[in-house]
Amino acid sequence: MAQKTAGPRPVAQNRRARHDYDILETVEAGIVLAGSEVKSLREGKVQLRDAYARVQDGEVWLHGVHVAPWVYTTGFGAVDPDRPRKLLLHRRQIHDLSVRTSQDSLTLVPLAVYFVDGRAKVELALARGRRTYDKRHAIAERDAAMEARRAASARFRGVAAD
Repeated sequence: MAQKTAGPRPVAQNRRARHDYDILETVEAGIVLAGSEVKSLREGKVQLRDAYARVQDGEVWLHGVHVAPWVYTTGFGAVDPDRPRKLLLHRRQIHDLSVRTSQDSLTLVPLAVYFVDGRAKVELALARGRRTYDKRHAIAERDAAMEARRAASARFRGVAAD
């Protein structure tokens, strides 16, 4: 019997985004890349830390993503590592994202970059920024849930919880 995998393994993740934003909805989008960028992506040389997406003229563009130049690229194949990259979505999805970001003051944040059937994809989140007190509240909730799990597992094992 074959084992099921949990999904595509991310090449890069934006862990900070889940801390700084409340994630409301996620969308998978394709990325338009040059050949040398794909090779660099496969090596995991991409940074999503300060990245964001923006809808401009009916297209979605990914800004602030740094894809390091591939080691063996010189001259013709070299591209700017910080250039905006076009995202591939259906027209209806683009329209919905455009409306939601303009009306509800939401942000498009990339969460992860991964490959599906040899094609580079980005998980794009529709997110609302958290304030400092929201972050503290989220951390407190996470810690309380972890303590509850520890106490339940200790009780299940028959060990007295401290």
